[in-house]
Amino acid sequence: MKKSAMMIPGLLLLLYIAPLGLRPIIIPDESRYAEIPREMIASGDWIVPHLNGLRYFEKPVLGYWINAASMLLFGENAFAIRLPSALAAGLSSLILFFMVRRFVGRDSIGILASAVFLTCLEVVGVGTFSVLDTMLALFTTGMMATFFFAHMEEMPGKRRAFLALSGIFCGLAFLTKGFIAVVMPLAAIVPFMVWERRWSDLFQTCWIPIVAAVLVSLPWAVMIHIREPDFWHFFFWNEHIRRFMAGNAQHMESFWYFLRLLPGAVLPWTFLIPAAVFGLKSFGSENKLIRFAICWFIFPFLFFSVSNGKLLTYILPCFPPVAILMAVGLHNYLKEGKKKAFTAGALSLGAVLTVLAVTLIVLQVWGFHDLKPYSKTWQWVLAVTGLLSWMVLLLASRASHWSQKVMYFAAAPVLLMITAPLLLPDGVAEHKAPGEFLLRHAHRIRPAGLVVSDEDPLGAVCWFYKRSDVYLLGGAGELDYGLGYNDLKHRMLNLARFRALISKNHGSGTATLIARAKNYQDWKQDLPEPCFEDTSGDNGFVFAQY
Repeated sequence: MKKSAMMIPGLLLLLYIAPLGLRPIIIPDESRYAEIPREMIASGDWIVPHLNGLRYFEKPVLGYWINAASMLLFGENAFAIRLPSALAAGLSSLILFFMVRRFVGRDSIGILASAVFLTCLEVVGVGTFSVLDTMLALFTTGMMATFFFAHMEEMPGKRRAFLALSGIFCGLAFLTKGFIAVVMPLAAIVPFMVWERRWSDLFQTCWIPIVAAVLVSLPWAVMIHIREPDFWHFFFWNEHIRRFMAGNAQHMESFWYFLRLLPGAVLPWTFLIPAAVFGLKSFGSENKLIRFAICWFIFPFLFFSVSNGKLLTYILPCFPPVAILMAVGLHNYLKEGKKKAFTAGALSLGAVLTVLAVTLIVLQVWGFHDLKPYSKTWQWVLAVTGLLSWMVLLLASRASHWSQKVMYFAAAPVLLMITAPLLLPDGVAEHKAPGEFLLRHAHRIRPAGLVVSDEDPLGAVCWFYKRSDVYLLGGAGELDYGLGYNDLKHRMLNLARFRALISKNHGSGTATLIARAKNYQDWKQDLPEPCFEDTSGDNGFVFAQY
């Protein structure tokens, strides 16, 4: 038990904290969620979010505040901008541990629930990435857990305290990503209360979390309305109603999008789902925590699936109940002395890993249509080593005691997950990580010079050059709203205007263009000859000065 308990902080440190600074900053998400807090710190404006000096109303403010606090403590670097996500994942796993231990009555199952959560592929991927979804998942997990504590509490005073705490978490979630903080828990709680035949309790106690949530979120909500009266109109209609219902919503996907990707997102535990289901069947659905976890997963998952706009990170708040169900199901299945489904799952995963390792070796040694994922030998050797260590520990998961089985299974992918930030394929790094290329030419950027970028690398250009006055060439994308204000429309250029700006001082190097290589090739014939030009590759970026 002591060894198992030490596994959770070990997983957090090894998988989430240690690798944070190893991988380059990825565009557009990480550069965006780094640059907005940087501009808050630089400008001293902590109320209105800005990206490149433009109003950016796609999210509320709390996530930016947390990232800014991390940057003030640890500096403006990759580690600092990712640390809040990593800590949020760790805190979510801690909430799961206390919740499962309290209502299942076994420390070992609580530890297993935390281990399942922390080793799910999507949780690891998002938890070491600078986005707001992990913080939202933390606050929604806290909200759902404290609501369930209130539901199970018999003492009125404690019940009200848990409900108030649930409302505080709801307010924090609202300040992170908006109205989804209200809709998602309601989608789970209402069916659960109907299932429990206690739906009338909602009307008797709902005022407590509502008041708490309003008290948390109201101060900033009022301040942003005073400063920017259009914020709530844009945020509500564009980021919620339009994204949910519009036929041209951002990130349009089919209803089945999440269902198709879920097996990959839950890896490696996907292969043990049959064993967990068998365990849950014998455990029964009369257990209140199991009922709650089922509603917590199914109904928010359906809600996200109905929405027209989809990204895989959106369903991250559905992973805590998956961890609960997997932990309880696997414990019950193995505790009864059964192992057939577990062994079959482990062997199937081992077979898949073998195919992956062989495929990677073949690609690196012989290539396929000139495709080789890595140019450096140590990278693909390290990747193969990680796959082999995974297979070895899967064999060890055949140990006799049930806790040893699942803990070996959870620990098996750790080496590969730890080293994953070092294993970014060359093509991905070239296409999505322009930081090294930009810094290589930082000395060429003049403080008063004109800097122009196309949409994709814009956030990275602002972050690495510490600029919030970059002009935009081509499409405006997510900055279209901010560029719509009269005092900022001049920052949106077409080729004719850009050509006119650089022709005035052609040859002086005061005008700089950073763009995707493919866009630059389309524009090059309509622009003057640059006095300096460099590229990071055909699928990368171009740095040109005039």
